[in-house]
Amino acid sequence: MIKIIAGEKGTGKTAKLVDEINTASRQDNNIVCIERGNRLDQLLKPNVRLVNMKEYPVDGFDQLLAFIGGICSKDYDLTHIYIDSIFKVANETSMDALENFITKLDTFLKDTPVTAMIILSSKIDDLPESVKAYV
Repeated sequence: MIKIIAGEKGTGKTAKLVDEINTASRQDNNIVCIERGNRLDQLLKPNVRLVNMKEYPVDGFDQLLAFIGGICSKDYDLTHIYIDSIFKVANETSMDALENFITKLDTFLKDTPVTAMIILSSKIDDLPESVKAYV
């Protein structure tokens, strides 16, 4: 399952993400949060595994999908993946590429217990209909 929190910059998306992660971490220890940088490391519970994409040679949505597949294969009991600022994490800004990524990620996660939550800096009205379905 995929959930998207979308909105313009400064609308509190990251605060919602942090609340969601910390709430989920009280019930579950199998959580990964992917970000570019380390701005969330002081805000999240210690049992959340933070992944700083600056440390990995991932460029584009296809490589990000492969990276997520690798995380899922290593952590077979993973239940939650959180992605803060998807365009920064993927190092790509194409809305068409995002739409394709969401479709592929949804197909990949379909038969797993993993829930993915994605933060997307964009006006909801500017999103393609296929992406709006997850907001």
